[in-house]
Amino acid sequence: MNTIEPIETASVDELRALQLGRMRDVVRRAYTQVPHYTAAFDAAGVHPDDLVRLEDIAKFPLTAKEHLRQNYPYGMFAVPMEQIVRIHASSGTTGKPTVCGYTKNDIDTWSHLMARSIRAAGGRSSDKIHVAFGYGLFTGGLGAHYGGEYLGAAVIPVSGGFTERQVQIIVDFKPDIIMVTPSYMLAIADAFEQQGLTARDCSLRIGIFGAEPWGEGMRADIERRMGLQALDVYGLSEIMGPGVAQECIETKDGLTIWEDHFFPEIINPETGQVVPDGEHGELVITTLTKEGMPLIRYRTRDLTRLLPGTARTMRRIDRIGGRSDDMLIIRGVNVFPSNIESVLAREENLSPHYLLELRRPGNLDELDVLVETKAALAGKLRGADLAALERRAEHAIKVFAGVTTKVRVVEPGTLERSQGKAKRVLDLRPKD
Repeated sequence: MNTIEPIETASVDELRALQLGRMRDVVRRAYTQVPHYTAAFDAAGVHPDDLVRLEDIAKFPLTAKEHLRQNYPYGMFAVPMEQIVRIHASSGTTGKPTVCGYTKNDIDTWSHLMARSIRAAGGRSSDKIHVAFGYGLFTGGLGAHYGGEYLGAAVIPVSGGFTERQVQIIVDFKPDIIMVTPSYMLAIADAFEQQGLTARDCSLRIGIFGAEPWGEGMRADIERRMGLQALDVYGLSEIMGPGVAQECIETKDGLTIWEDHFFPEIINPETGQVVPDGEHGELVITTLTKEGMPLIRYRTRDLTRLLPGTARTMRRIDRIGGRSDDMLIIRGVNVFPSNIESVLAREENLSPHYLLELRRPGNLDELDVLVETKAALAGKLRGADLAALERRAEHAIKVFAGVTTKVRVVEPGTLERSQGKAKRVLDLRPKD
């Protein structure tokens, strides 16, 4: 599977015709086989027969995470349990976990699309792939693993954690590709330096990073420190897992969404209305081929925009700028962690390791930004120089993010390193 598939460069008309046929089928299956959709469509006064054009999908009700939780654990499945061969679930840290079921065909499709994604990122069957995503109920590890094997590559199933061992395996096994969260990649880069090794000299040429928002500043830092090409992969467990969209190595200009299997829309997150391509909003996805748990107009909560295709016919989604449910409101100003990250990346003395602390010492919320200096400055910034750096960062955040903060610059290694998705916000406000 080292060559581009014909559907990736098919004409727009061919692609839209394929999408319409698959969409009409999945909408009908959801209506007839999933009680939630039967009730939701009937309540909205729509029927699968109303889907004549692709644009007609906007007539159908949105699906949200709370609907999955209301039907926990298996109420959203569209096939009998004997046809389910895999079950994944979210962490459930904000409520009941969302449970996802896969048929054998679903696993085959997922493996195929992850292989397509790795190949689009520059991977080949001759490569060795170091998978440092976590394995288990989280979809990252097994998604990358099955995709690598489908491609024909040699998969090294390291999983997350044991960072010193990650370095040893990279040095000894000499993988060509690493798949991991970008924040944990930085932790691995730190471990290289702590062991007196030059990370840029290692065998890795490609990094495929996802599972959390990350900006161009972090991409530049990873590429500089690791000496590889850093590419973005997108997915979420409810839709499939990683491999829903992938940045192509030819262009590195956003994530090509595999539109033969997923139909994207962008909505205004407040009104639910569809906005035109090119406008920012919340990504909504309809699965076109999923058997075990088809989802119609699922609200991902991820904020982005749809862009024309470049390396492929299929449209791109812009780099995820945050999540609509991650938005912080500080004294009337809407702020996303990614806003702060992009500002901090402008300061050459600061690292990508940061934490936002929300406080309420009185009646109003306050935001503290803890950020580490670059490793080369360990122990060198004190007194007036440290205070000046903090003031510069506070000013930049005020100018570019529009919010007043208190910045506390700390020594490298102060903030806890995540082995998976980085924790960016610590809410210390009193509970009402």
